[in-house]
Amino acid sequence: MSREIRPVCQTASYTLRIDPSELQIVSWPDPRLRTRATHVPSAEEVSLVAPRMIELMHEASGIGLAAPQVGLPWRMFVTYVPDEDPIDRVFVNPSVRLDLCGLSPQPYEEGCLSLPDLRLDILRPKGASISATGADGCPFELSDAGLLARVWQHEFDHLEGRLIFDLAQPVDGSIVKRWRKVYDAQ
Repeated sequence: MSREIRPVCQTASYTLRIDPSELQIVSWPDPRLRTRATHVPSAEEVSLVAPRMIELMHEASGIGLAAPQVGLPWRMFVTYVPDEDPIDRVFVNPSVRLDLCGLSPQPYEEGCLSLPDLRLDILRPKGASISATGADGCPFELSDAGLLARVWQHEFDHLEGRLIFDLAQPVDGSIVKRWRKVYDAQ
């Protein structure tokens, strides 16, 4: 008796309705940045879009890029954090758990590829764990208590329709108002 052995992470066939080469980073005030992203149903979609997202992230000298930032309403992001995780990593349908035990939130200056020229001190928990599916369709889990954890939180915020100026410390409020006035006028 013979059996076909299939990989555990096999994906279904899918035809993407967009050309990944046409994806570009969208900027504020694009309304897609404020929309809560939806579950990514197929790893095949990811395999077609992830390489372009990674390319865009590197071209912009970023360390993370979420699907809503390229106009896609998917719960997906990519990262490349040279000093902590120097590989291109894809996170599909992620779940982030914050580590609040004994680690008080830390301020850190953040920027965003969709908010050009804006850098703000954002208070976030130092540690986090993430569960996601990779570009290969296989689930994985990671934990960190450094910049990588902050990047996961930042990109996850994009999946919820949140931007860094939503989380800015009060002292940065006037900076945000001036920045929004300039960019809203464009």
